[in-house]
Amino acid sequence: MAAHESDVCSHVRVVVRVRPPNEKEKLANFTSVVQVVDKHILVFDPKIEEVNFFHGRSGANRDITKRKNKDLKFVFDSVFDDNSTQQEVYEQTTRVVLDGVLNGYNCTVLAYGATGAGKTHTMLGSPGHPGVMYLTMMDLYNRIESMKEEKVCNVAVSYLEVYNEQIRDLLANSGPLAVREDSQKGVVVQGLTLHEPKSAENILQLLDYGNKNRTQHPTDMNASSSRSHAVFQIYLRQKDKSASINQNVRIAKMSLIDLAGSERASATNAKGERLREGTNINRSLLALGNVINALADPKTKKQHIPYRNSKLTRLLKDSLGGNCHTIMIAAVSPSSASYDDTYNTLKYANRAKDIKSAFLTVFSGSLLAVILKEGHVMSRWCPTRYRTHCDILSRAPVRHHMTMDMRSPAPV
Repeated sequence: MAAHESDVCSHVRVVVRVRPPNEKEKLANFTSVVQVVDKHILVFDPKIEEVNFFHGRSGANRDITKRKNKDLKFVFDSVFDDNSTQQEVYEQTTRVVLDGVLNGYNCTVLAYGATGAGKTHTMLGSPGHPGVMYLTMMDLYNRIESMKEEKVCNVAVSYLEVYNEQIRDLLANSGPLAVREDSQKGVVVQGLTLHEPKSAENILQLLDYGNKNRTQHPTDMNASSSRSHAVFQIYLRQKDKSASINQNVRIAKMSLIDLAGSERASATNAKGERLREGTNINRSLLALGNVINALADPKTKKQHIPYRNSKLTRLLKDSLGGNCHTIMIAAVSPSSASYDDTYNTLKYANRAKDIKSAFLTVFSGSLLAVILKEGHVMSRWCPTRYRTHCDILSRAPVRHHMTMDMRSPAPV
């Protein structure tokens, strides 16, 4: 197998989306703590202009425990205000990396933010306002259709959640999946099914089915709070329709990740099982933050990056840094009621900008031509003797091992 590594070394692309105020915030006459300056700059907790009156001066509606305005300026690759549409967010984030996937690069898009900040709306959306996952698949299949005269393309997908430090397959009726470390394959998720959809509509059915299986419970902050991290992965295999004896096969992986929201127990009034869920969510997000800090620190050596501190960070090992083009969508609330959550999310996102990735395109030669020979069932992607297709994708230790499910896609 031959691989060609580009000289490109890029920062993780970080964007921020400010959601509109919800009905509860409008009724409470909230103060906005986020001011979008332009497409790249926002100010957190901006200074309030004072208004002159006959008997002195008065500021706009503000209390926030009477602390001084931080008036902090943040610069990101893109900033979306509360009027931004799903299509606008997709066009300026995921569509860019979809080009990379089609060119053979591994790509990841992840949404981060506090509970109720709009992550799941951005990634999944609703029937009237489809999110990043839906728009990505529609666009991918349109691109595949436009290339059908020149290339043979195969698509396979998996969908899992990390809930209370357990991994569950959202597309199969199974219990918690075991994760183990293999000296050759790296982190292995045993029994995770991989499905081969035939159309964009087929993928939408899989997404709908998986989302119905995802763990959700109401909290005081969000009536439909996602209590798990959801990881949707797309594997794309391309082969030229040429008469060449040594045909190149190009394979890439795209991960679309909707992280569970960080939360404060005092704000959500969580008790019992909800408190336990929140504790596990925060623990895994803290582990992710530690990984981001380690990756962003130029003095940190690879072996010191704490990927093993949670199931989430183990799964994302090949999605942050390394051979992967990564986009983080940080979702924030404009409300003063979410002051601390919004501030922490912006600091988290600002740190992630310092992570660098070296991009690698893998072109497979005669070995893969045998393994991925047209007409072979998709299960031939990962025979034991050739390790797994994830290993082929990145030339790194395998992060996931998936059993092929060649039946019809999961029912809806």
